[in-house]
Amino acid sequence: MNIQTIMRDGKPEYAVLAWADYQALLKALGQPSEEIIDKPAPAALPRFSELSALREAKGMSQEALARSVGISPVYLALIEQGERDPGDPIRRALARALEIAQWSPDA
Repeated sequence: MNIQTIMRDGKPEYAVLAWADYQALLKALGQPSEEIIDKPAPAALPRFSELSALREAKGMSQEALARSVGISPVYLALIEQGERDPGDPIRRALARALEIAQWSPDA
């Protein structure tokens, strides 16, 4: 059995061992073996800086998206260029128009 010990402040804090060794320890203790449940990772939330690419992927023009949100195409162009930072109501409206649940919090 090959075990790696991770120390903190000179004292052992964690032990890292091979999965097969872990399963053998569980068996020796009479514990049921752990099953690996492979769940798909949640889809990453889009960043607001990807607005232009998302709009283009939907096949929408700046004018069409701007009108659906209730802003001018010029203002949308400024937002896409990073020259304007819209408030939350416009961000939510853009997300709805692009069929996005929400923007990444670090967007």
